[in-house]
Amino acid sequence: MITAIVLIKTSVDRIPEIAESIAALDSVSEVFSVTGTYDLVAMVRVARHDDLADVIPGRISKIPGVEATDTHVAFRTYSQHDLEAAFAIGLDA
Repeated sequence: MITAIVLIKTSVDRIPEIAESIAALDSVSEVFSVTGTYDLVAMVRVARHDDLADVIPGRISKIPGVEATDTHVAFRTYSQHDLEAAFAIGLDA
């Protein structure tokens, strides 16, 4: 699974509607409204690297009100949830 973090600039007056449209896309797992230079951050998870082109410039960037994107592809994922699950293997709760 390939994970991309997509920083998104939008029309400020339409942030909630744009966030909902992005969140409705199949490969988007979460969308966060954030402070700072960007308005939204989307987590995109796809099976193949080539699929990123279909999702980010192919769908996210074409949503009305999306002005710019900046994509960062993750090398590895570190998660407290994953660590807890790994250490709990074989243990009864």
